[in-house]
Amino acid sequence: MKSIIAVTVVLFTFCALSPAQDKTAKAPPTLRSILLEQLKTTHNAKDWFVDANTAVAGLTPEQASWTDGKGNHSVGQLTYHIVFWNQQVLAKLKGETPAKFDGNNDETFNNFDAKKWTATVQQLDQVMKDIEQFVETADDQKLAAAASTLAHVGTHNAYHVGQIVYVRKEQGSWDPEKGVK
Repeated sequence: MKSIIAVTVVLFTFCALSPAQDKTAKAPPTLRSILLEQLKTTHNAKDWFVDANTAVAGLTPEQASWTDGKGNHSVGQLTYHIVFWNQQVLAKLKGETPAKFDGNNDETFNNFDAKKWTATVQQLDQVMKDIEQFVETADDQKLAAAASTLAHVGTHNAYHVGQIVYVRKEQGSWDPEKGVK
């Protein structure tokens, strides 16, 4: 009798603690959820590093144009570069023809116009939203085919957002309270 009670208690405990019974247990990560997490943390979700929206927030066109005089890019140039490549990738993902590109990557930095800083910041936010929407709505086959490219987009964005924060620190326009704690 004691062994029947012991087995019953063990089974009850096992079933009670089973993830299938736990209403708070998270679903296992999927390709879609991982890509979305990566894209959102480089866009507008605070996580391990500063996101793009935070990195460019509050800058004037003059501050966005500032360089250290040593040949390094300005925040504006870096932001323009991110926008350019995210738009290129998004067009390809949607089956559209991307903007003309002659292969000179310098142009993806140097075509920044300080007069269009506000529009560039808005374009940054919008193209990142649009890529996230693609990931949210793509069928599994399309998502799997684009996964490597999307992972590279997230990495590329994180790399350049880090540069933006560094430039702002050098410039003296970075508020350390906006950084990761």
